[in-house]
Amino acid sequence: MNYILYNPKSNNEHNDLNIIPGKADLEKLGVRQICLIGLDVPQFCQLLTADDRVIICGGDGTLHHFANDAYGVEFPCPIFVIRSGTGNDFLNDIGQTDNEHLVDIREYLKDLPTVEVNGKKLRYINGVGFGLDGAVCEEVDKVKARTDKKVNYTTVALKFLAYKYKGRKAKVTVDGVTREYTDVWVASAMKGRYYGGGMMVSPTQDRGTGKISVMVMHGGSRLKVLTIFPSIFKGNHIKHTEIVEIFEGDDVTVEFDIPCALQIDGETESNVLTYRSYSNNVAPTAAHTPFECAEEAEKNEETAPTV
Repeated sequence: MNYILYNPKSNNEHNDLNIIPGKADLEKLGVRQICLIGLDVPQFCQLLTADDRVIICGGDGTLHHFANDAYGVEFPCPIFVIRSGTGNDFLNDIGQTDNEHLVDIREYLKDLPTVEVNGKKLRYINGVGFGLDGAVCEEVDKVKARTDKKVNYTTVALKFLAYKYKGRKAKVTVDGVTREYTDVWVASAMKGRYYGGGMMVSPTQDRGTGKISVMVMHGGSRLKVLTIFPSIFKGNHIKHTEIVEIFEGDDVTVEFDIPCALQIDGETESNVLTYRSYSNNVAPTAAHTPFECAEEAEKNEETAPTV
């Protein structure tokens, strides 16, 4: 059986199942189309055999939700992805450039890093962006709520760079080493190289190592950043070491001085002051998040001896 898992809300709600290559042949062999919204992935996996094929029809946002729902699930059959979303950064990263030569992604659904934010714990497949990219995703969400027209992320990003976004103060801690910055534009933790519809945020990142890359763009005048920013699409922004730094590690915490929007594989989390991201090389209990610290403080108060 061929299972087509589709997200009707992907590609700005313009998802089209007709783009699947060889769909007519698949239908002859038997196809079952299943909406991903509300799907119990572990239960669905129990229906599968080694002779089945699963084809996911959606973009990075669809994959983000699927990866979280499927984490830890052992699929007995290949899992393929069709390029059909607004952003296809994951497929660009693994080298799937078209819909004719599909890649089995089962191995890529393992060993994903975790991000902890606002009391939530999520896995991600591409990256987490704090600052400008989070603000852009938040603005795109607002535009989508007003119109059904496709939204260009790059156009929105350039508008924010030109006048709307203001650099923030931030503390970036990577494997216990803290650096403080002013005028931070972007502070991203990356599993892959791309996000934002083709931005090569961390060109040296290798998702096979299990490590996380942290890219910090800071300082510089608005005009300078606006001039350099387009080079991010080819990864050439890292040549500007006076305003771009990249670190590799396993445990990352980023704190901004005021709440900002955060994007996780293009999905927006608003009103964020801090996030922590860690690889599978770090146990969740190895270091306390701000939320865990608060819980620990409450326990200490409850158990502290009275004087």
